[in-house]
Amino acid sequence: MNSCQKYFSVCALALLTQAAFAQSAPNLGAASNFAVLSAAPNGGGAVTCTDSAISGDVGSSSSVPASITQTRCTISGALVTPVSQAVLDGFNNAYNTLNAGTCDSAHTLTGTLAGVTLSPGVYCVDSVAKTGTLTLSGSGTWIFLVDGALTGTNFSVVAAGTQACNVYWQVDAAATMTTSDFIGTILAGAAITVTGGTFNGDALARAAVTLTGVSVTGCVAGVSNPAPKKLACNQGVGNGPESCDPGNSNQGNPFRSNDEQGGVPGNPGRKGGNKK
Repeated sequence: MNSCQKYFSVCALALLTQAAFAQSAPNLGAASNFAVLSAAPNGGGAVTCTDSAISGDVGSSSSVPASITQTRCTISGALVTPVSQAVLDGFNNAYNTLNAGTCDSAHTLTGTLAGVTLSPGVYCVDSVAKTGTLTLSGSGTWIFLVDGALTGTNFSVVAAGTQACNVYWQVDAAATMTTSDFIGTILAGAAITVTGGTFNGDALARAAVTLTGVSVTGCVAGVSNPAPKKLACNQGVGNGPESCDPGNSNQGNPFRSNDEQGGVPGNPGRKGGNKK
């Protein structure tokens, strides 16, 4: 990918395109049905699964059933060889759309990403090996455009709520995760190799996919992530103030609330309750 194209835009039209791109997830089409997909060109697909568990369908572009190899590997979904042209088109179209995306300089990430917290957006990422914990905070879609290979060792990606299927990693080259707890769908231009740890998302590659000692939980096509649970607020007399808003429990009058006047258990803010 042209680094100039990927890391900054030079005209108003590019900025408008970037804004539109940032607001939506890529359309995977028929490829969204697969937790693991080797979409190698010319029927060269291969998936090798050893001492692992995969929740979802597994597909290969090869017409040879043996192109999906299982050794002490549990797959809950279907094994498809070869996948249809619609599946290949869905993967390639999504990959190319992401590959043509841009992000501004404020969204360029360098280094290991350890200790970084990110809100939804489109981020450009360098190929420095990742480690530590990356935290995704908020609700929306995260898109990471990796310039080169994506390599992670003891790399954790965590998010509030179940947001793995709202996270996308477009990788120019190979993606390799080792003893990592990773979330997000990877669309890789070369091979994907995952060893140990967990992988919550889809592993989709233009080359082979190799899984060893890993638990893979794929996204389900057409099913969105559940919204994060809201913190419950206890509004009973004597419960004291809380760190959440119970939805205007004072009905617009601060003197009508049981728990917002500094009361504590045994000494409520309004011992007499709501008399008005």
